[in-house]
Amino acid sequence: MARGYRLGRRTASVDRTSAAILDAARALVAAGPASAVSVGAVARRAGVSRITIYNRFGSKEELLRAIVPRPPPEGTHPPPATDPREAVRQILVEACARWASDPALYRNLPSAGASAGREVEHQLVERLAAADALRPGCSTKEAEDVLAALGTFAVFDRLYKDGRRTPAAVAEILTRLASGILAYDP
Repeated sequence: MARGYRLGRRTASVDRTSAAILDAARALVAAGPASAVSVGAVARRAGVSRITIYNRFGSKEELLRAIVPRPPPEGTHPPPATDPREAVRQILVEACARWASDPALYRNLPSAGASAGREVEHQLVERLAAADALRPGCSTKEAEDVLAALGTFAVFDRLYKDGRRTPAAVAEILTRLASGILAYDP
């Protein structure tokens, strides 16, 4: 006798399992360094087998990448600023808001806050240079390095200090620091 199969129920179950695995991994990483978190510990906390985690994510590294909150999909946030100086501010504001959402998680992830896309920084610096918005004597490489440094979780965390300053206040400080490479004062 053939058994009825409903894809929708299976998909919902897979989604719940994935969510449980990600929640367990986030909780364990937030409690201590990611390097100390094992796939076995995540499996026990999520109530699944280790093989389920490997089947879904492939490796511990991929699992750790999956727990990092992603920026919202295109079309769900304001379009990028046309003025490259405003784009610098916008990127810093969005990063600060993301990091403030779960600082314990980012604090314990390896390379936390490493720029999501060096290509984005490169393109932004190219736009700044084309708009003659870099201070005299500032090379594009220097501008990329400064933006990369200011756009790290470590710098955010130092200024944020678990709510001592608001994410918006930290973004404002970072924007003022970024003005060191720009040909204007924010």
